[in-house]
Amino acid sequence: MADFTSDDERMLTTLLETILPPSTDGRLPGAGGAALVRHVASTIERMPMLRTVVEYGLSGIGERARQRNPVGWDALSAAERTAVVREFTAENEFFLPGFLFLVYTGYYVDPVVVRQFGFEPRPPHPAGYAMEAEELDALLAPVRRRGKMYREV
Repeated sequence: MADFTSDDERMLTTLLETILPPSTDGRLPGAGGAALVRHVASTIERMPMLRTVVEYGLSGIGERARQRNPVGWDALSAAERTAVVREFTAENEFFLPGFLFLVYTGYYVDPVVVRQFGFEPRPPHPAGYAMEAEELDALLAPVRRRGKMYREV
């Protein structure tokens, strides 16, 4: 797993929770509670170019937090954290798309989250998911209209 310090892990957990908080009805957990730090770390190991995104974000957001409070990120309220993230991402277009990729690809496969959307927490294949014939026809209509795009041998 990526070598995050305990401070980095704590900040990453609360940053995840700031970006994707729990649903107001309590059905969906926040991203910080969905074990996403492990997902981020393991994804960084497989895709090292994303390390730069995370390190850049943690460093920049941490610096902004220290401008508000010398103790830093941990001393900020939830509202202050949200404001810091908004300010940072408004001025740093590089960070948010890459970071959200990490967040969403981990959050929306978390078994708790998947169950809340009414699906089984499993890979879609080989069992697949049942579709109504009308849904399948609508999905395949553009492909059928396109016609054959291969050569008979």
